[in-house]
Amino acid sequence: MTSANKTPLLSANGVTVRFGGLTAIDNVSFDVYPGELLGLIGPNGAGKTTMLRAITGVVRATEGNVTLEGESLNGLPIHKRIQKGLSLSQQLVKPFREISVLDNVALAAGVARTHSPLKSLMHVSQKEEEAIGRQMLERVGIAAHADQKPGIQPLGILKRLEMARALALKPKLFLLDEPLAGLNSKEANALATTIAEINRQGVTIILIEHNLGEVMRICQRLVVLDNGRKIASGEPRAVMNDPAVRAAYLGGDTIAEAGVKETAHAGDAHA
Repeated sequence: MTSANKTPLLSANGVTVRFGGLTAIDNVSFDVYPGELLGLIGPNGAGKTTMLRAITGVVRATEGNVTLEGESLNGLPIHKRIQKGLSLSQQLVKPFREISVLDNVALAAGVARTHSPLKSLMHVSQKEEEAIGRQMLERVGIAAHADQKPGIQPLGILKRLEMARALALKPKLFLLDEPLAGLNSKEANALATTIAEINRQGVTIILIEHNLGEVMRICQRLVVLDNGRKIASGEPRAVMNDPAVRAAYLGGDTIAEAGVKETAHAGDAHA
């Protein structure tokens, strides 16, 4: 994918995040272009999730600026950023377990329409929200589970439910924080394929993910962080062969070796 002659959908410019004396993000800049599937990668502690939180407003940038469609997000609370088109699918899935899978997504659709959780709860049975909910469940491949409760679902289904809830907000930019974590290789491959399909449908995505094999397969461009700093960006294969990336993130291994190690590490961490 080329970004020539395109205006960025999102721009992070000189973003720095400090927690007391700790600098978690250090002067990071990158752009995300409409229709792109961008992988934001790096070793544990590199600052990836903090960067996403700075974009969504969960943490405030100490310095720098984040813009969406040319409009600064600085100073805006989380709900205002969501209204402007950001949506985050988190690594830890926390659905409402006492209502159905469909109602979970319909509730999110109601929030998108009313910007009020209370109003959305009052109107969650409306046909329009339910129709959006069924559409999003179909989109992520779990429509058959619509009338079931989340509490009986395996992790793979819950990950897709989390994505459906985020998509119900109809985001301009969809942020995914380690969606493949905890899944076996078959589940991870299937979910990564779903993410790529959602991107092909026109949704712009930033993906944080440790499964390098799937990152290489579906992402069009990578940005690499290490110790809170951007150390590389560009086409995936070129980035992964960059000596600085291999030294910092892959320990100098080849791409194939790194992919095996990273996938194994992810499996060990969630065994």
